[in-house]
Amino acid sequence: MELPEECWESIFSFLERHRYFEPLSLVCKRFLSITNHLRRSLTITDPTLESLPHLLLRFPNLTTIAFRDFHGNLDSVLSLISQSGLPLTSLDVSCHKCFPLLGLKCLASKIRILTELNCSNIGSLKDSDLIEIGNCFPSLEVVDISYPDHGCGFSPNGSLDSKSFSGLVTDYGILGLASSLRRLRKIDLSGNTFITDQALVSLSSNCMFLTEIGIRDCDFITQNGIALAIRKTGNLKSIFMNGIGIPSIDVCFLGSFSYARSLCELDLSNSFISDELLCLVAEANLPLNKLVLSRCFCFTFDGIYFLLSKYQSLAYLDLEGANFLNDESIIELAKFFGNLTFINLSLCSKLTNSTLFNLMGNCPLLTIINMERTNLGVEAFPAAIVVNPRVKSLHLGWNNNLNDECMKMASYVCPNLEVLDVTYCSGITEEGILEVLKSCVQIRCLEISRCQGVNNLELDFELPKLEVLQAEGLAINDEGLASIGKRCGRLSRLNLEGCLNVTARGVEGVIVNCKALKEMNLRWCNNVSVDIVAWMVLSRPSLRKITLPCGSVPTANQRNFFLRHGCLVCQG
Repeated sequence: MELPEECWESIFSFLERHRYFEPLSLVCKRFLSITNHLRRSLTITDPTLESLPHLLLRFPNLTTIAFRDFHGNLDSVLSLISQSGLPLTSLDVSCHKCFPLLGLKCLASKIRILTELNCSNIGSLKDSDLIEIGNCFPSLEVVDISYPDHGCGFSPNGSLDSKSFSGLVTDYGILGLASSLRRLRKIDLSGNTFITDQALVSLSSNCMFLTEIGIRDCDFITQNGIALAIRKTGNLKSIFMNGIGIPSIDVCFLGSFSYARSLCELDLSNSFISDELLCLVAEANLPLNKLVLSRCFCFTFDGIYFLLSKYQSLAYLDLEGANFLNDESIIELAKFFGNLTFINLSLCSKLTNSTLFNLMGNCPLLTIINMERTNLGVEAFPAAIVVNPRVKSLHLGWNNNLNDECMKMASYVCPNLEVLDVTYCSGITEEGILEVLKSCVQIRCLEISRCQGVNNLELDFELPKLEVLQAEGLAINDEGLASIGKRCGRLSRLNLEGCLNVTARGVEGVIVNCKALKEMNLRWCNNVSVDIVAWMVLSRPSLRKITLPCGSVPTANQRNFFLRHGCLVCQG
């Protein structure tokens, strides 16, 4: 008896990533049809362009489209999408040279239900564009216009001329946008250096549902403006900013947190804060679950201790660069870490093995630990070592004292580890890495770039879950690479930049065995001939991007050939 289609859809919907649909779609026509209808997102790149009309028909329920590494005509592609009849709700056109005004107008004439638009890092964004966004998509709830790329625009003497000023985002554009987007919930204004407090006034006055504001690197927004926005935006749940406290903290800013009754996420990165500010935030009794004080100055252990004692429900804590912290102070603070799932203690140079393993033993919900550029590898391990199956990600890069012994202990304590980053850890050898891989069979992502002690990586056991391997600058040879190809059947991204011992023979071993491979970086692998690239593209249809060895320049005909086969080939 066959299962109804609705049952198969329910089963397939449990898959975490759309790429797992691909092998299912090859089983039978029925599974192909089901997975096509379940797919909700599509990333458009240069190689995608030729087959895009077919893809828009194949996936009729797409709600999210993003452009990545796309150098074609954005306006014409958006016009094509507008004719598809898709139930599109989210669009990402970030990191492009020009704002696609004509394309968005065309899209708006057919699709008015867009709720999310990402225009970050886009060129030539100006006030009139923001006004058009508001007119075209009045249902937008999430907007990202952060860090527009205006290139030059300054006169030879360093001042901004009037012509350039007319091509920037100012308070006028934010007012036009806010007046049209009555349902706006989240907006990121970071990097728009010419907006002022008036922009926040416009948002807080017009957008009654606003819950999140991003204002990093907005030089003309003052503490008074931020305080006013916090007071007037009653639903505000998240605010991220930086540069607070230069030259000092205003009284109005200090007193504003008592009005932020809904604030769950607070990011004050790169600010000069004080214990007084931390105490006022603590006494405001906010529903805080995320706190970011990355690279902040002027606060002490007493201030953060008092704050954390009041917010023991925190799930996310970032104290990067808090150099006053040591192993003993972390033991004291860990009493309040019962609900933490993420912690960042990178650049805290006094922290050693003791902190890492005490965190894993005393924080039962912790899943991600960042301790880059600390003093790991120094000091003995705690007397009581507790296994923590919840820890999934360890980011421990740039710790020169980190060694194999620490790696072996980490693999014992974190049996369900999925992500390990030990980039630039020169004290680790292949013995430590292999011990981790043998013990942690759930590893999906391994970053061991520039680990000078890792001479090779020959595998004699399976790594069924490994998808990403960053092995830049290692002494890995063809035999080691061939073993990776045989043992890592699910590998999708492989970075071999600067692996000078690799030749075409090792690359062939990966191409033949890794059927899911999508990206391979061969920059500075100068013993690999460019002549092999055409064979790679034809032999492994899943490939989407290859970075060539330096000095290898494909001809225009070769580029077109690769693109026709769905692969972007980049010069090294």
